[in-house]
Amino acid sequence: MKSNNVIQDKSFAFAVKVINTSKLLQSKHEYILSKQFLKSGTSIGANIEEAIGAQSKADFISKLSIAYKEARETLYWVKLLSATEFLSMEITEDLISDAEEICRIIGKILITTKGVDP
Repeated sequence: MKSNNVIQDKSFAFAVKVINTSKLLQSKHEYILSKQFLKSGTSIGANIEEAIGAQSKADFISKLSIAYKEARETLYWVKLLSATEFLSMEITEDLISDAEEICRIIGKILITTKGVDP
């Protein structure tokens, strides 16, 4: 399901990875951290969708800023899950790479839109 919007596509693909990783974590009987990870990781794309449908520039910036914060939170959960050996290094590196790329893209959009760092 591709659109002409890079951040929309990347955040959707990332959410799919997050859901699949969450299933893996639950199969290892990890329910608490995986739920936090699932919520923040899927919230990124949801907030980007809301930003796309924003009613004003301020609304756009607000929703995109929330998406940025959710991406940062997701990075935290990935690192914590890795440090506690729930995630393999391969999965960890893949998720971190994607989340960092999403942060960079959102950050650049925010800088362009409002002229300052997120």
